[in-house]
Amino acid sequence: MDRAHTCLPPETAPFRRAPSQVMRLDRMGCAHPTRLSFLRTLLRRIEREGWVFDRPVWEIDALGVGRAVYRAKGPERTYCLVAFAHDLPDEMRSDRVIATAWDATFALFDGEPTKADLDRLQANVPLQEAGRISPRELSLSRANRSVRLFAHVIDHLAQGQQPDIAEVESVGYLMRTTAVYGSGKFGAADRAAIADRPELNAPFQIEMLSVWLTRQFTVDIAEHLAAVQGGAKAVRLDPAIRRMLGVGNSTGLGMAPFLVRHPVLLNNWMMAREEALARVRAQESVTPQVADELRTALSAAQVNAAKWTSTHPLQVAKLEALRKDLDLLANWLGDWPAPDALYPWDALWRWAEAELSLEGQEALVALMLEPHGALIDDLAEQMTADESATFRLDGAMTTGALTCILADHYDWALDIDFDAPENIARFWYVSEEKLEPRLGNRFAEDGAALEQPLCIARLANELHAALADRPYDEPLAAFLLAHPDHRFMARRAQIAANHPFGEVRDNLIAEDMLPIDLMRCKLACFGASRFDPRSDKWVRISLFQDMPYPSDICPGGWT
Repeated sequence: MDRAHTCLPPETAPFRRAPSQVMRLDRMGCAHPTRLSFLRTLLRRIEREGWVFDRPVWEIDALGVGRAVYRAKGPERTYCLVAFAHDLPDEMRSDRVIATAWDATFALFDGEPTKADLDRLQANVPLQEAGRISPRELSLSRANRSVRLFAHVIDHLAQGQQPDIAEVESVGYLMRTTAVYGSGKFGAADRAAIADRPELNAPFQIEMLSVWLTRQFTVDIAEHLAAVQGGAKAVRLDPAIRRMLGVGNSTGLGMAPFLVRHPVLLNNWMMAREEALARVRAQESVTPQVADELRTALSAAQVNAAKWTSTHPLQVAKLEALRKDLDLLANWLGDWPAPDALYPWDALWRWAEAELSLEGQEALVALMLEPHGALIDDLAEQMTADESATFRLDGAMTTGALTCILADHYDWALDIDFDAPENIARFWYVSEEKLEPRLGNRFAEDGAALEQPLCIARLANELHAALADRPYDEPLAAFLLAHPDHRFMARRAQIAANHPFGEVRDNLIAEDMLPIDLMRCKLACFGASRFDPRSDKWVRISLFQDMPYPSDICPGGWT
């Protein structure tokens, strides 16, 4: 059984939300970042362990072309982001994964690169997928400028002025990444090679460190170009404006299937958050200090919601509901907690379930967790997973026992009619050109023969039907010898028995399924904010907005 599942204390059980409530797409598509999000976990560790940052290499010319190195020194190891700046014509700038040139490209190096390493990387990293990196590199990434804001910032700084705050707020980043690859892609180090390092044990710490250092580069390159353009008249970004800038990201369908393919990992992410919420709800009282911290977090959320914009009709409606809900919450907190009230946090949550939209409820989850670091931050260490431990099938299990698991954990799937066209309208496949997941229309496009096994609901339905006529005491191994096509789903069902938050409890090939719900859930776990869907298949977000920079931590900063 998985560590994250077995460590949950029984005293919080009455306060935990059920998987049937949490693991639905409409709620997952309203997820908000919390203090357990991966980038927050990274920043807490950096602060706790006293990491030191500097920029030992800055070889960028007057055109903004060249290379730089950002060094992060932890207690035991050093990591360096190697950045390459390019002069990219406007017509070549694209957020599409099929782009072949970018404004900047990056690799996170394990240790400190020599000049020979930098030369090797310079010959490969700008090519991205077309190049080749080595196990000394832990990630490969690229970014493009937000053209209007980037030019606006440079022009103003060059003239000795600060950029217009409204312009900064409307975009929120100088550059946006279009891919951050790790875990063995394109020659980078495999996850297994670094997973035992304490600083990398939590999920996606390599990627978060790479993006955070990239954020520093985006400001440094803008200030450099402003100094070239304006000379002695140029100024640097005001720290308050600088802090408002994050790193943008454009994310498409490539991210969506990840949650489906990693049920143990998904379970641990969601269970950690749900246990954190349950711990807070289980508190018998609230101190004035913590109540004040909640109200401070709420005020920050209201400011964020006011600045958060989108043109997608679905997100526009969610934002309207969120702003209304946060105002309702602010009014309700005026008399909270009631004198001598027991379990005030639980009372707050139960009020929210009755009065707020899903968007407002999930925002409240983040708000309730925020003042409780000492109570919940240890759960961040339980969000990783050894997925190999659950790979082995238990062939001795009886078909009757497996049928019971399906009835208990997949009841939501067994009620779906997969003969209805609207319930099988889509299919997931992998693009031959880019090796990226795509979503097709089963009745209008070719390719269904290449369908990926991502519709867990249908697979569970089919397995349940195939088991109906088998002897109740038949070993699963015998059944699978006769029906090997059900092996994948049988393994998943056995995993689900001990990992109740491991399945998305919706039909992922339904006509009305929204892939952006999957993406938002995963991105919120990363720590993303300002979700801005551009269709039902891709979304723009911001990372590290309103958070410190490496140079803020570096003694004396750098120039």
